[in-house]
Amino acid sequence: MEALENLVKIRSLNREPPDRTEFEGMVSAALTKLQDVKLEELSKGSQFSLAYGAAHALALAALRWHGYRSDKRYIVFQCLQHTLGLENAKWKVLDQCHRRRNIAEYEGHFDVEQQLLDDLLEITTELLKRVKQLGVVNAEE
Repeated sequence: MEALENLVKIRSLNREPPDRTEFEGMVSAALTKLQDVKLEELSKGSQFSLAYGAAHALALAALRWHGYRSDKRYIVFQCLQHTLGLENAKWKVLDQCHRRRNIAEYEGHFDVEQQLLDDLLEITTELLKRVKQLGVVNAEE
């Protein structure tokens, strides 16, 4: 976790003891979003927003499981290589999704290709499996 400690030193991350309730809430929220993504009547944009939200919740849950927190959304995706052993190419897809989300949120332009949505869903499903493998948060409550 040396890389995460380096991010603490430059104030991109903060150390904060893991919290079981918070962790389980994030995973539960991600599960709900992933379930809702499957609703056929949703637009591609809505599906993307839900899948992105699920990916972010899972990435943050992994970070919190390790005892860290960040106020910057993109950092939680960059940390996935350290928190869940996610390959660089996959967290870079999540970073691309983050940029698309920001353009939609702040500039009102939302255009998502089906392939990007499919990649996002595949990676988010993988994140869910990896987060579940972390096990129960071991922190004093």
